[in-house]
Order: sequence, then structure tokens, then C-alpha cells
Amino acid sequence: MKKQRAFVYRCSSCGREEPKWLGRCPECGEWNTLIETAASGNAPGTAPGGKKGALAPQSLPLSSVNPQEGTRLESGIPELDRVLGGGIMKRSAILVGGEPGIGKSTLLLQIAAAARTKGRVLYISGEESAGQIRMRSDRLGLSAQASRIEIVCSGRLEDINTLLDSVKPVIVLVDSAQTLYSTEAGPGPGTVNQMKYCAWELISWVKEHDAALFLAAHVTKEGVIAGPKTLEHMVDTVLYFEGAASTANDGESRFLRASKNRFGSVDEIGIFIMGERGLSPVEDTSRLFLVRREGELPAGVATAAVLEGSRSLLVEIQALTVIAKGGISRVFSDRIDSARVSRVAASLEKHLGIRLSDQDIYVNVAGGIRIAEVGVELALGCAIYSARTSLALPSGLVIAGELSLTGEIRPVRRLAGRLRTARSLGFTHFLGPVPSDASPEIPESFEGGTLIPAAGIQAAIRSLFKTAGGPSGNISGGPGRNFKNSDIFS
Repeated sequence: MKKQRAFVYRCSSCGREEPKWLGRCPECGEWNTLIETAASGNAPGTAPGGKKGALAPQSLPLSSVNPQEGTRLESGIPELDRVLGGGIMKRSAILVGGEPGIGKSTLLLQIAAAARTKGRVLYISGEESAGQIRMRSDRLGLSAQASRIEIVCSGRLEDINTLLDSVKPVIVLVDSAQTLYSTEAGPGPGTVNQMKYCAWELISWVKEHDAALFLAAHVTKEGVIAGPKTLEHMVDTVLYFEGAASTANDGESRFLRASKNRFGSVDEIGIFIMGERGLSPVEDTSRLFLVRREGELPAGVATAAVLEGSRSLLVEIQALTVIAKGGISRVFSDRIDSARVSRVAASLEKHLGIRLSDQDIYVNVAGGIRIAEVGVELALGCAIYSARTSLALPSGLVIAGELSLTGEIRPVRRLAGRLRTARSLGFTHFLGPVPSDASPEIPESFEGGTLIPAAGIQAAIRSLFKTAGGPSGNISGGPGRNFKNSDIFS
């Protein structure tokens, strides 16, 4: 019988194992990364995980599975529950990434204090001391809940496993994945092999013990989670914590999004305000994304009704056009995809005859939220047209619709919900696609307001500005200013 090897050479960069030492790893091409490590093969009488005495897994009929195993725990933070799909799923692993200082540690500590569980919560920190965590807890006003939170300030996997078996927590929070290390996975934390090995061990533990795991993770300068992409495949949910400057409540707005969610939608968004007492959920989103003004709107401003998951939001779209520098026009937009802005501008230039090819286009979204929904395109087109002609849109107007390359305004999802949100915030006019016969509830959703249906961008501009929207006449540019056809139109 062939004797089993006691050790192998494992690459500290990608984790590839070789029976003998090599100067260069065949997998990742790195030099001098193969390190002698104890073999991870299974000894006789052990389960695939390598644990002695553990029984091999047995199959069972799907009909015999208890559906209660898929129940959720309330996190105590409604915005987080919304993004997760209704709460923390048992036996799940959740990866939370974000920029340095965005509030990942604060979010994890608030989850530990607010989670409505009947068991214990274990907070593992490899970046802060116990005193620093206690100071943050006191600052956030979490002293009353601190008695049921167990903390350990270590990144050594062997110590963490021993503590998990003795404490048996319901929720495990790790800050962060890059600080975990094991003597069996090579030297030093933060390597690809260390992150994969340690994360897999913790994920296996929570799935075996009916618990849930939160892993904070660093991000690269490109904004993606640092480390192997395998880490995102191993977990059940990947959350990104984003921030944007805001004047609301003298704090900063924070947005929690899911890029992967096995137990819910990835379209939901959680909105918070970071203040002295930590993260506070935002219920009235209009104070973040709308600018309240007295009198007429300035040119280049439009209010859009967009969908973020199951929530209807009203956001202010701001556009500015200036003569291109050097004769080459550019688009500056980081909150709406610049390719979408260019596509909408091309549609305006084609179907309205307005010249934008010699203009630099700047687009911003008030409140700093990133918009990816197609329903923003009509409002974006109206804002660009308003900025180019210096004609302000009517006050009290909300716009929603998808703008096609042919100049048609296509219907959008949940139009009735957008109408109800607009009416509840005091808006009196709504510009959007022509309602279909299959949506009889739409007029009732905007009771007391004025619906302005439009089949195409030309009809929409004609309705708003009382002009043909083309080169057939002079366009008034506001008090004391007139534009000629040659100034604006091709």
C-alpha cells in the first residue's frame, strides 16, 4: 500500500499544492512562494474535513428536510434586513466590503448589539483591541447590550475555533477577513491561501452549528473586495458599503447594496446616516435626494422617480453643458453611467436636432446615490435639454421613463408606486410613458395631480416647453437672453 505523504509544498499566493519544491508556481507564476506545509489529505477514519471521529455525510430525501431550517433572524436594523431579503438567514455567510473608514466596524458592532437572538454573539477583531471596541460601544450607546456580546481580539484560526466550540454563538462577526491566519496555511495573514482556508473553516462551522457569519473585508483602490474572487463565491451574500457626502443632519449618507444574495434580491438598497451615535436608518429619503427650493427651478435640474428594489425614490438630476475644451466633447458622470449619459445625449441630438457634440456634459445626482435603473433616462434627457437651452423645467414635476434609441418613451416597472410616492411628497405633475390598458390603477395613483403622457421625446419636450423642440423657431433662454437656431440646433 502506498505510503501517504506527511507534507506537501503549497503556494502562499494561490494555494496550489506540489509534491516537491519548485522555484516558480505553475498556477500563478509567482517565484519562491512554495512552502513546506503539512498535508491536508484525510487520514483513515476521518471525514472529508479532516476531523477525526466525524461521520461521513449521508444523503436524505428532500421531502424529509425540516423547512424551519431556513428561518431568518431579525438583525434589529430594518435597512439591513431589507438588503438581506428579510433578515439574517441561518447557516449563511455574509461578506461586507467597503472603503477604509466607511463604517464597516461600526455596522458589525451595531448588528452584534441589535440582533434579536436567544443565543450569544461573538465579535472577533484582528484589527482593534478590546479597549477600543469598548470605547466605540460606549460612544454608540450600546452599553446596555454589551453583556451578551463576547469579544476576542485575535486572528489565529486555531484559537478562534476553540472559542467557537466553547461559546457556541448564534452570530459570528469577524473584522476582518484579511487578518485571519492559520499555521497550516502558510506564514502571515492576508495571503490568498490564508483567506480561502480560514474563511472556509469559519463558514463550515456556522453551517454545522446553525449560526450565521459576518465577514468584513478590505477593498482595493478599484473598489472591489481584496483577495481571491473565490472568497465571494464561498459566501452566500456579498454586501458593499458605500458613502457620499451629505448635509442632512450634519452627517454622511451611507448606502448598503448587495452584489450577490442567494436568499433575496440584489436590487434592494439600505440607506443610513452616519452620525455621532453611529448608523441611523433613513426612513424619509426625500431629505437626502431632493433639494427644497422656493420659486422656480434653475435650468438643468429635473426630479426623477426611480426604483431601488421594492422602494420608490425621488432624486434630483443635475445637468450642465459647457463648450468643449480643445474641440473634443466629454461626459463627466460618476453617479450615472457615463455610457448611458452619452446614449441619451445622442438620442436628443438625433430626434430633437439639438447640438451636443461640441459640449462637455456634466451630470450629478443630489445626495450622492448611484443610479442604475433605466427609468432615470427620460429625466436625464430633460435635464440635459434644460441645461443646453437654459429653459427651466416646471416646478412640482416628476419624470420617469426609459428613452430608446428611436426616441420612444418605453414603460417602466411599478409606475403606480412611483406615482404614489410623488403625490405623497407634494408633486403635482408627472411626465412619463403612455399608460397601457393593463394598468387601470395608474390614474388613481396620482389622484389630485396631472398626468402628462408622452409617446416620444419630441412630444415630451413639446409638452414641457410649449415648443416644437426643434429648429423651427427661436428658443427663449430666460430673462434677457435669447438663443438663435444656430446657437443650439444642428
